[in-house]
Amino acid sequence: MTNILDKILITKKEEIATSKLAKSIHDLENDIRNNNDRRPFIESIEDKFIDNDIAIIAEIKKASPSKGIIRANFNPDQIAKSYENGGATCLSVLTDKDYFHGNPSYIKLVKNHCKLPVLRKDFMIDHYQIFESKALGADCILLIVAALELNQMKELESLAADLDMDVLVESHDEHELEKALQLNTKLIGVNNRNLKTFDVSLQTTLNLLKEIPNDKITVTESGIFTSQDINLMKQHGIYSFLVGEAFMRDDDPGKSLKQLLVN
Repeated sequence: MTNILDKILITKKEEIATSKLAKSIHDLENDIRNNNDRRPFIESIEDKFIDNDIAIIAEIKKASPSKGIIRANFNPDQIAKSYENGGATCLSVLTDKDYFHGNPSYIKLVKNHCKLPVLRKDFMIDHYQIFESKALGADCILLIVAALELNQMKELESLAADLDMDVLVESHDEHELEKALQLNTKLIGVNNRNLKTFDVSLQTTLNLLKEIPNDKITVTESGIFTSQDINLMKQHGIYSFLVGEAFMRDDDPGKSLKQLLVN
């Protein structure tokens, strides 16, 4: 295990194997047939993007491997409603149990308490997780280039499309971005946090921006804390942000979001 990501992926494989024993893909398909609450994820961001308005994907996250517990008083349903009131465009919900203290059940919980589209943020490496995500009610899934081979990403994206879910593909260097751009999705996430070292630099997004075509939507992720960070990105034509930690440390995450938007 040479880095944090490798460790997470080993654990994820074990977690998926256990989940498959508890619930089959056939069972998940039955759940999917009973789930009609599909919300437009990419379209919601595009609506903001067209008007050069800021689109915030507000993240619900209790902890991380690099920071430990970020929010002790953690109620996903209340946080979701707070974000909705604060002006979030979409939500990102961490569902990894071991390293982020998340839970897949948070997807349904959050959707029952707000009207926003929801991204399931996890380490997707298996077809089973795509079916599971749809059964849970996710409107979008995350594919991390650092965790997948190109053929795997294409297969998982195709399955997500078949199940009527959007995809956010995430890279953090030029080599990964080259692979990300071979997918069909418009949403190109640039993670300013290196998943192998967990170091963060906003320069990562700025360096990669020139390689991203105009028909794609760049989502800058991690390291966004202040209005200065937002303005820096806007100056370079970036209007879509995935922000979590900056809000999670506030007593009222939605209020913190609203203040960031106003400033």
